[in-house]
Amino acid sequence: MTGTPTRTSPAPALIRAADVDALVVGISLLGSGGGGDAVTFAGVLRRRLGDGEIALISPDDLPAALTGGFVVPVGVVGAINVLTEKLPSGREFHDAVAAVTRWTGRRADALMAWEAGGLNGLSGLVAALDLGLPFVDADLMGRALPRLDQFTWAVRGRALTPCALAEPSGPILVVDSADATGLERTARSFVASAGGWAALALRPTEIGQGTRDTVTGSLTRALALGRAHATLEQAPAPQAVADALGGRVLATGRIVDVAREGMGRGFRRGSVAVVDTASGAVLRLEAENEFLLAILDGELTASCPDLLCVLDRRTAVPRAVERLRVGDEVMAVVLPGPEWWWQDEAIDHVSPSAFGLDAPVVRTAVAGKPVVNTGGPR
Repeated sequence: MTGTPTRTSPAPALIRAADVDALVVGISLLGSGGGGDAVTFAGVLRRRLGDGEIALISPDDLPAALTGGFVVPVGVVGAINVLTEKLPSGREFHDAVAAVTRWTGRRADALMAWEAGGLNGLSGLVAALDLGLPFVDADLMGRALPRLDQFTWAVRGRALTPCALAEPSGPILVVDSADATGLERTARSFVASAGGWAALALRPTEIGQGTRDTVTGSLTRALALGRAHATLEQAPAPQAVADALGGRVLATGRIVDVAREGMGRGFRRGSVAVVDTASGAVLRLEAENEFLLAILDGELTASCPDLLCVLDRRTAVPRAVERLRVGDEVMAVVLPGPEWWWQDEAIDHVSPSAFGLDAPVVRTAVAGKPVVNTGGPR
């Protein structure tokens, strides 16, 4: 008997408690030195999972039960480092999703993350388990970025509101009729006056529409990166790390300078200098929450939206910008960033100039030299 072959989709990646450590490493790499420490939510995620699991459902393989349903992007906004001081109540995501569904009259049939790097790579999974909803592996950044107006939906001119913010002490704010810049300003003002952080649930959107203009498969990639990292030996050779993670080594050596420059556009700015042990070359990394730019002996060598990552030299564990100190032995690598940002004019929203840095964007060519783009994607 002959006929058209039946298309067989790969099974979705499953997250179990035993996978959380690998996932934390992967989302920390997607955090590019920022995105918030995932340790707090890692413990919460393990407890929520117990002996169970949660599937990372690809937008291309949505089950029939979700057809025509609505997806809500969720995450944590604000000074994420205060999570250890102002602990979650456990109701923040429930309250934010409930508020936005009441306001719009649309139910939530599934959740997705609005940021895949750092803490928000886990927070959406915790929310999905708490609310008993499926989780779609699509997000609005594909990595960590500091501003809400850098959502892929915002770049494409899609509405983010109505949305709702729920603060751990109980206050809930619904924001409507605000553009991306207005939402960024309103959300930051709210969390600054209400305790430092809040859960944010964006507008419920029909799943087929909601997963367009998104980065897909980010958490599946993070899990794969974490599992590859777990195969490394103690004190691995730099090239072994680059090969395992699919990246390029920038420098391996000692941090000789850490400059903290206060706030820029509302976010912490700074730079880190590393002297490469083998060559004596000096690598300078510029940061605004996340690492944005790498300059090696005065030559631009890597930039956002690619992932600039600083790893502990002995363990190869990713290090956050704010935790680096003079004297630390580290390895700096660059991994290819989300392909989505190289479409059309999207690159203008995440290039160095989008952060006020006077430098062109550099696209990582892992097997060869970096490619400098003076304007738009190539």
